[in-house]
Amino acid sequence: MDRLDNTVRPYAWGSTTAIPALLGTEPTGEPQAEMWMGAHPGAPSRTGRGTLAEVVDAAPERELGAASVAKFGPRLPFLLKLLAAGAPLSLQVHPDLAQARAGYEDEERRGVPLDAPHRNYKDANHKPELICALTEFDGLCGFRPPAETADLLDGLGVASLKPYVDLLRAHPEDAALREVLTAVLTADHEEMSRTVTETAAACDRLGGAYAPYADIAHHYPGDPGVLAAMLLNHVRLQPGEALYLGAGIPHAYLNGLGVEIMANSDNVLRCGLTPKHVDVPELLRIVRFEAGDPGVLRPEASPDGEEVYETPIDEFRLSRHVLPEGTAARDLTLPTPQILLCTAGTVRAGEHELTPGQSVFAAAGEKAEVSGTGTLFRATVLL
Repeated sequence: MDRLDNTVRPYAWGSTTAIPALLGTEPTGEPQAEMWMGAHPGAPSRTGRGTLAEVVDAAPERELGAASVAKFGPRLPFLLKLLAAGAPLSLQVHPDLAQARAGYEDEERRGVPLDAPHRNYKDANHKPELICALTEFDGLCGFRPPAETADLLDGLGVASLKPYVDLLRAHPEDAALREVLTAVLTADHEEMSRTVTETAAACDRLGGAYAPYADIAHHYPGDPGVLAAMLLNHVRLQPGEALYLGAGIPHAYLNGLGVEIMANSDNVLRCGLTPKHVDVPELLRIVRFEAGDPGVLRPEASPDGEEVYETPIDEFRLSRHVLPEGTAARDLTLPTPQILLCTAGTVRAGEHELTPGQSVFAAAGEKAEVSGTGTLFRATVLL
């Protein structure tokens, strides 16, 4: 197995303390948002044989296995991360595979540069993702039933919210959600800024269920995304709980430390809480205007001690091994590529001793025996 040396991305929304606390290092005072584990060209993990991207490119079938290459191509299909949110991330959705391919081909045909700020599709892949909480983790996921949101907004006593309240109480629900989101994102900027400011003050005064939105408004004053966020379910995950975010589901991470895994893609359509480009027509085409429960996931235990977070896609499979003191060594060898990440205790993976935040890559079929006392996350693919 290859020990991985991973890059930490210093995005502005990152926590200054969460990743250093996990690693047992001193904070630098700068945000440390994401630690990337994988072969993504933006920041591939480093090994003793070169970057993981170079290792895979040199011998895809040996590293990934013939079946994985046949199904996903000669690349590692997933990216594993430690994600530490100290402030809300942008409100966003991801396209499905057909939408990503069509959007990418269209922008290529029109000659939109890949690095253009108004470019929507950086690649032709979809970006389903899963976040598993290591600490309490706050997020927004999917639309709350419109009638409940109408009651929430009505309770603020802000007169300029009345048109949205009336729309949300109309039927059918999907049309009501579409109309309100469209209205919020296309409203006059100055009028919307005043409405958001009044809304934020009321949220701050009332607290309780309004507190998360007061905090969002504190970070993004006057942003129409604050009202868009109030259309969504607020979720607080406990350690070990997870959220799966499929295509078209609006979401945002607000605060906390977690293990995130996703298909290799940079395709994001933003709804707000960002200074970056918001393509409203394309966004409205991609969003799934369906209200419902966000669907908190808890791992399903198998007889061999593996706890699996079940999702409906194949590019990644995330599971967890909790190794109590005195547990016999476990053989985690698979015919697929895998990354093993320690998040608690001390775990030996082959010849490597892993402490929290450390990880290894095991090629397809490579012997992967683990032992020790701690928690180990396993990322692989489903064939």
